[in-house]
Amino acid sequence: MNLKDYRNHFIQTLTPLYDAGEAESFFYLTLENRHGLKRVDLVLQPDFELSGNEIQDWNQILDGLKDFTPIQYLLGKTEFYGLEFEVNGNTLIPRPETEELVQWIILDCKRTDHPQPLRILDIGTGSGCIAIALAKNLPNAVVSAIDVSAKALEVARRNAGFNGVKVQFLQQDILETSDLDAQYDIIVSNPPYVRELEKQEIKPNVLEHEPHLALFVADEDALVFYRKIAQLAIKNLAKDGKLYFEINQYLGKETIGLLENLDFKSINLRKDIYGNDRMLKADR
Repeated sequence: MNLKDYRNHFIQTLTPLYDAGEAESFFYLTLENRHGLKRVDLVLQPDFELSGNEIQDWNQILDGLKDFTPIQYLLGKTEFYGLEFEVNGNTLIPRPETEELVQWIILDCKRTDHPQPLRILDIGTGSGCIAIALAKNLPNAVVSAIDVSAKALEVARRNAGFNGVKVQFLQQDILETSDLDAQYDIIVSNPPYVRELEKQEIKPNVLEHEPHLALFVADEDALVFYRKIAQLAIKNLAKDGKLYFEINQYLGKETIGLLENLDFKSINLRKDIYGNDRMLKADR
């Protein structure tokens, strides 16, 4: 089949489920992933033919999208902070808001004199996106990362290899941890923070396919991970160390209050690109 004709079929099939712009974006993401071609190449090669095997591959992706499987899982990869990451159903798909958190840390580190090497810990690393992006952009840092999921850590280790950085990965349940056994200049975490009551706000592609272990917390104790990590940070952050969090947009004041009660200083709440309270920095 002619690729141009398949494009029309692909988008027409998806438009009852997605808006036309999103359906089109899925097509071009797949085009680049599977054939190394961009939008302009389709214009320059209007007679590009798909083989029978290639059509079968495209149809599998189309079927997955009809089932609301995230395109990143179907393609097996995504981009984060200019780097390529493997993702699958054992890891969350990195979000643009998390890139903003990484950018904040990198800019702070480059503006400030730090001991060398800078010691960084990422708690709840998932695909490894935060730890790896920091290691890539702060080459003098020594970066460690923790996750409770062995399968997520397998993905994270592969991602570190793909991106040519060294990160120490540890399997650990942070809620069962009494001490981190080291001192760090920076502790960062994007822990589970979506309350059960907020499930109705979650799109089907996230709710039905991304790991709930990395997403949801009980309504009655939505800050359980923040409390535990902050308590550990009291003991395991070096003097003048900094704690960075990605947070639930509805719980900014509550998270600030938690950190104030633990005597953290200079607490700074920031909004994300969508105008939501999304990240915090606090000084030890």
